[in-house]
Amino acid sequence: MRQLDFEKLEVWKRSCRLSCEIYKEMDRCKNFGFKDQLTRSALSIASNIAEGEERETAKESARFLYIAKGSAGEAITQIYIGIEAGFLEKQKGLALIKETKEISAMLAALIKRRKGSVCEPNPEYKSDKDPRS
Repeated sequence: MRQLDFEKLEVWKRSCRLSCEIYKEMDRCKNFGFKDQLTRSALSIASNIAEGEERETAKESARFLYIAKGSAGEAITQIYIGIEAGFLEKQKGLALIKETKEISAMLAALIKRRKGSVCEPNPEYKSDKDPRS
């Protein structure tokens, strides 16, 4: 069976693994609203990469990659909240944030290749800070 183009992308592979990790971490979470929101935002990253890469044009691809990047930002925010609310162990949460930020940076680079530019300043990604700061 032929491998689809998105299946070759490291960013897609990593975002799939991230989604699986988040599902596993949230397995015992009793706050179903929070659990649903976080797992959906994580799942959306890989799903939008795949959908964009199956589109006809680079412009369409970039649009879905921007959506995936937005979902990464949403997941990071929810993970910080999950740490603070006690739904996620701090060290595990910070590791998930680090991985999500790396995926977001990979998406920015892929968008730049698809579109020629990306609407993002050079952010300083640090995940070793306390989420409350």
